[in-house]
Amino acid sequence: MAMINSQKPEFGLLSGLRVIMIGLSVAAPFAGELYAEHGADVIWIENPKAVDSARVARKGGSWQQDRRNMRSLTMNYRSEKGREAFLRLIASTDVLIEASVGGSFARAGLSDETLWQANPGLIIAHISGFGQTGDPEYVKRASYDPIAQAFGCVMRMNGVEGLPSMPAMPFPGDYSAAFYAFGMSLAALYKRQQTGKGESVDVAQYEVMVRIQADYLTNGLNYGIQAPRMGIYGNSVCALPNVQICGDGNYVMTAIGGVSNFVKLEKLLGLEGDPDFAEPHAVINKSDGPRAEKIVEAMNKYCMARTAEQVNDEFNALKLPCSVIMTYEMMKKNSHYLARGTFTTWHDDNKDKDLMGVNCIPFFKNNPSQIFRGGPVYGADNEDILGELGYSEAEIADMYSKEVIKK
Repeated sequence: MAMINSQKPEFGLLSGLRVIMIGLSVAAPFAGELYAEHGADVIWIENPKAVDSARVARKGGSWQQDRRNMRSLTMNYRSEKGREAFLRLIASTDVLIEASVGGSFARAGLSDETLWQANPGLIIAHISGFGQTGDPEYVKRASYDPIAQAFGCVMRMNGVEGLPSMPAMPFPGDYSAAFYAFGMSLAALYKRQQTGKGESVDVAQYEVMVRIQADYLTNGLNYGIQAPRMGIYGNSVCALPNVQICGDGNYVMTAIGGVSNFVKLEKLLGLEGDPDFAEPHAVINKSDGPRAEKIVEAMNKYCMARTAEQVNDEFNALKLPCSVIMTYEMMKKNSHYLARGTFTTWHDDNKDKDLMGVNCIPFFKNNPSQIFRGGPVYGADNEDILGELGYSEAEIADMYSKEVIKK
């Protein structure tokens, strides 16, 4: 049974806000989901002519997890009748999050200025591959997460030297863009409290990828240093790989740096007393000759004589940074995941079954998040939402007959 807005429980930090989300795949839905998990009324407007591919891709679990608590309105908002209803809905909305090729909304006659005529205080978050402004040839280009990684130079450093570059997975361009859209639209809401005026946020996926490159970017721009593909090392100079295979066929990730850590590691590996390691050192580089060769050989031998869990436990007992490279089955059984409640379950009304996925994070003491419904059935909330906007049953029936809305 569809849950109308009046039945929505009051909870979280963002209760009382209304958000419209329009977008496929990951970025816009996840930005909207962050609002929905914290109590906002999030209305997902879907295309009545084509079901969101996320509903069926990879068993459909992604859209369930990233569209929980949302309401579904399947409406052609670009048609004459749909546009009228859309602008009526905009008038009661705090935030619009949309993801499309740059300039799509303006070309459809729904520019920021048009939307602000309906609601001067509206916060608009545009997510696109290349932004709303710039070189017109780029602005109009289609993009997905790996395209943003490629154009933003992140992909250049991922993979193994000598082999083609690889995209980082899963979807850092999408999720990072979503966090930017969520955070900056909240900042705009804060400013609206002071001015009463709306704002338009232009999130370009490639720029998000450019922004999160730390000193690799500044070294490249200022000193001409192009970061090589890192492979299993995590950097271009250290002799000791970060990723190590263990005797049980599983892997660990280590991050060893600093004089005290190398003293502890070399004692653990049986290298204490070796003159090559007598001088204090915070790092061992590939160029360090016999010392580099010895520690790599000793580390390989040590790890292959133990399971990944044993290596992990022995390293962490010495406060050496280390983690098993987890599988999903390991995660489900891990004591820390269980103790924190990182995973939870909710009911999928589409398939009438319970699903397991990540909980609402981070956790709040005073205004906790909540999952009160799973991802909505296609068009489940059409009547409720349009009824809230003042449309009669006859008018809603007319919209169905003209395929402005659909179930």
